[in-house]
Amino acid sequence: MSGIKSPILWRIYRVYGNRLAKAVKADKVPAHVAIIMDGNRRFAEELGLDHGKGHQEGRNKLEELLGWCLELGIKNLTVYAFSTENFARTDDEVRGLMALFEKSFRDVGDDERVHKNKIRIRVLGQRDLLPSEVQKAISYAEEKTKDYTNYSFNICVAYGGREEILVALRAVAAKVKSGELSLDDIDEKLFAQHLYTADLPDPDLILRTSGEERISNFLLWQLAYSELYFTDVYWPGLRKIDFLRAIRSYQQRKRRMGA
Repeated sequence: MSGIKSPILWRIYRVYGNRLAKAVKADKVPAHVAIIMDGNRRFAEELGLDHGKGHQEGRNKLEELLGWCLELGIKNLTVYAFSTENFARTDDEVRGLMALFEKSFRDVGDDERVHKNKIRIRVLGQRDLLPSEVQKAISYAEEKTKDYTNYSFNICVAYGGREEILVALRAVAAKVKSGELSLDDIDEKLFAQHLYTADLPDPDLILRTSGEERISNFLLWQLAYSELYFTDVYWPGLRKIDFLRAIRSYQQRKRRMGA
């Protein structure tokens, strides 16, 4: 709403936003929201900024989003921050992102809000592909929050959905080979226990920003019955009212879970 200059329009949006928030809070919120945070670079380009500034603004937006989820009582939040394919970007951009990740994980490990609300921080992905300093920062945040159970905040870094499935498949195959499991033991529940998200509920809602309507190798197993919501706004420009609209859309749908 910060971009609305007309006082009349601003008041209308404020009233609408308050009513929307009230409606959302009066209904059942999703237990798990997953977000494909897309559009940092395009956001920066439209403002004549370098990509690094766009990523920084994206980080700031993620801090805001965490607050929105706490306000609504959304217990599980998973965000797609950096895919395995993103390593193909320019060396300068990747180095900048790695430095941003290192600082961000250190900061979140010390965040008073995280400790006050007992939010467990976890990183999902192939962390061995990340620089050692980023790995240390991840371990720092995870170690300081490992005993928290009120909320779960999961950041997918060096993540790929197909690779996650292959990792789980290899783990199950190794147990079959060793005799720990038989082929008859393998079902959906057992397989899911070998995914990065083993102790998390599948996402109820997957939100993607930037106007792109695709999943981009994100939580491929887990999204089987998720509701999908796409918005045109770039990730750093996402407003609280945009997020509330996504949640309200979810609430108004009839989930058939394949039926």
